[in-house]
Amino acid sequence: MTILDAYALIALLADEPAAADVEVLLGEGDVGISSVNLAESLDVSRRTYGVSAHQVRSDLDPLVAQGQLAVVPATESIARRAASVRGAHYRRRSLELSLADCFLLATAASGDRIATADPGVAEVAGKLGVDIAPLPDSLGHRP
Repeated sequence: MTILDAYALIALLADEPAAADVEVLLGEGDVGISSVNLAESLDVSRRTYGVSAHQVRSDLDPLVAQGQLAVVPATESIARRAASVRGAHYRRRSLELSLADCFLLATAASGDRIATADPGVAEVAGKLGVDIAPLPDSLGHRP
Protein backbone atom coordinates (compact mmCIF):
# COMPACT_ATOMS: atom_id res chain seq x y z
CA MET A 1 0.00 0.00 0.00
CA THR A 2 1.08 3.57 -0.60
CA ILE A 3 0.35 5.67 2.48
CA LEU A 4 -0.23 9.36 1.76
CA ASP A 5 1.30 12.05 3.92
CA ALA A 6 -1.14 14.84 4.80
CA TYR A 7 0.69 17.06 2.30
CA ALA A 8 -0.16 14.64 -0.51
CA LEU A 9 -3.89 14.90 0.10
CA ILE A 10 -3.62 18.67 0.68
CA ALA A 11 -1.83 18.96 -2.67
CA LEU A 12 -4.69 17.12 -4.35
CA LEU A 13 -7.41 19.17 -2.64
CA ALA A 14 -5.64 22.53 -3.08
CA ASP A 15 -4.20 21.83 -6.55
CA GLU A 16 -0.60 22.13 -5.41
CA PRO A 17 2.39 20.96 -7.54
CA ALA A 18 2.21 17.38 -6.20
CA ALA A 19 -1.45 16.96 -7.25
CA ALA A 20 -0.57 15.25 -10.54
CA ASP A 21 1.75 12.79 -8.78
CA VAL A 22 -0.97 11.98 -6.24
CA GLU A 23 -3.47 11.39 -9.03
CA VAL A 24 -1.03 8.91 -10.60
CA LEU A 25 -0.66 7.10 -7.26
CA LEU A 26 -4.43 6.92 -6.83
CA GLY A 27 -4.71 5.51 -10.35
CA GLU A 28 -2.22 2.78 -9.48
CA GLY A 29 -4.46 1.61 -6.64
CA ASP A 30 -3.88 0.39 -3.10
CA VAL A 31 -3.56 3.86 -1.54
CA GLY A 32 -4.40 4.78 2.04
CA ILE A 33 -4.12 7.59 4.55
CA SER A 34 -4.00 7.48 8.33
CA SER A 35 -7.11 8.93 9.94
CA VAL A 36 -4.79 11.33 11.78
CA ASN A 37 -3.28 12.57 8.51
CA LEU A 38 -6.74 12.81 7.00
CA ALA A 39 -7.78 15.15 9.83
CA GLU A 40 -4.64 17.25 9.28
CA SER A 41 -5.33 17.38 5.53
CA LEU A 42 -8.90 18.54 5.99
CA ASP A 43 -7.88 21.17 8.52
CA VAL A 44 -5.00 22.62 6.50
CA SER A 45 -6.78 22.54 3.13
CA ARG A 46 -9.67 24.54 4.57
CA ARG A 47 -7.88 26.81 7.04
CA THR A 48 -4.66 27.54 5.13
CA TYR A 49 -5.64 27.09 1.48
CA GLY A 50 -9.27 28.22 1.72
CA VAL A 51 -10.73 25.12 0.09
CA SER A 52 -14.44 25.07 0.93
CA ALA A 53 -16.00 22.26 2.91
CA HIS A 54 -18.23 21.56 -0.09
CA GLN A 55 -15.22 21.28 -2.41
CA VAL A 56 -13.39 19.02 0.03
CA ARG A 57 -16.41 16.71 0.22
CA SER A 58 -16.92 16.63 -3.54
CA ASP A 59 -13.24 15.83 -4.15
CA LEU A 60 -12.65 13.43 -1.27
CA ASP A 61 -15.88 11.52 -0.76
CA PRO A 62 -15.83 9.73 -4.16
CA LEU A 63 -12.23 8.62 -3.62
CA VAL A 64 -13.15 7.01 -0.32
CA ALA A 65 -16.51 5.65 -1.49
CA GLN A 66 -15.03 4.07 -4.63
CA GLY A 67 -12.16 2.51 -2.70
CA GLN A 68 -9.41 4.59 -4.32
CA LEU A 69 -8.39 5.91 -0.90
CA ALA A 70 -8.59 3.77 2.21
CA VAL A 71 -8.72 5.53 5.56
CA VAL A 72 -6.57 3.59 8.03
CA PRO A 73 -7.81 3.97 11.61
CA ALA A 74 -5.38 5.08 14.31
CA THR A 75 -5.47 1.95 16.43
CA GLU A 76 -3.85 1.55 19.83
CA SER A 77 -0.92 -0.37 18.32
CA ILE A 78 -0.34 2.34 15.70
CA ALA A 79 -0.52 4.99 18.45
CA ARG A 80 2.11 3.11 20.45
CA ARG A 81 4.36 2.82 17.37
CA ALA A 82 3.88 6.54 16.61
CA ALA A 83 5.00 7.42 20.13
CA SER A 84 8.00 5.12 19.77
CA VAL A 85 8.96 6.65 16.41
CA ARG A 86 8.72 10.16 17.84
CA GLY A 87 10.73 9.22 20.91
CA ALA A 88 13.46 7.61 18.84
CA HIS A 89 13.75 10.13 16.00
CA TYR A 90 12.41 13.57 16.93
CA ARG A 91 15.10 16.21 17.43
CA ARG A 92 13.93 19.77 18.07
CA ARG A 93 16.67 21.49 16.08
CA SER A 94 17.65 18.89 13.53
CA LEU A 95 14.71 16.59 12.83
CA GLU A 96 11.30 17.98 13.67
CA LEU A 97 8.61 15.35 13.26
CA SER A 98 5.04 16.27 14.06
CA LEU A 99 2.94 13.75 15.88
CA ALA A 100 0.93 13.38 12.65
CA ASP A 101 4.19 12.55 10.82
CA CYS A 102 4.83 9.84 13.39
CA PHE A 103 1.34 8.39 12.83
CA LEU A 104 2.11 8.33 9.11
CA LEU A 105 5.35 6.46 9.71
CA ALA A 106 3.69 4.10 12.21
CA THR A 107 0.86 3.31 9.79
CA ALA A 108 3.21 1.95 7.16
CA ALA A 109 3.55 -1.81 7.38
CA SER A 110 6.17 -4.07 5.84
CA GLY A 111 6.14 -3.64 2.06
CA ASP A 112 4.30 -0.30 2.16
CA ARG A 113 5.67 2.99 0.91
CA ILE A 114 5.02 6.54 2.02
CA ALA A 115 4.16 9.34 -0.43
CA THR A 116 5.75 12.50 0.99
CA ALA A 117 7.52 15.73 0.15
CA ASP A 118 8.88 16.05 3.69
CA PRO A 119 12.65 15.43 3.91
CA GLY A 120 12.43 14.57 7.63
CA VAL A 121 9.72 11.97 7.03
CA ALA A 122 11.74 10.56 4.13
CA GLU A 123 14.85 10.36 6.34
CA VAL A 124 13.08 8.50 9.14
CA ALA A 125 11.27 6.24 6.67
CA GLY A 126 14.68 5.21 5.35
CA LYS A 127 15.89 4.48 8.87
CA LEU A 128 12.79 2.34 9.44
CA GLY A 129 13.22 0.48 6.15
CA VAL A 130 10.10 2.00 4.57
CA ASP A 131 10.25 2.99 0.90
CA ILE A 132 9.02 6.39 -0.18
CA ALA A 133 7.27 7.79 -3.23
CA PRO A 134 8.90 11.24 -3.33
CA LEU A 135 6.53 14.11 -4.07
CA PRO A 136 7.46 17.64 -5.12
CA ASP A 137 7.04 20.30 -2.45
CA SER A 138 5.55 23.71 -3.29
CA LEU A 139 8.88 24.70 -4.90
CA GLY A 140 9.15 21.46 -6.89
CA HIS A 141 11.88 19.88 -4.74
CA ARG A 142 11.64 16.19 -3.89
CA PRO A 143 13.17 14.51 -0.83
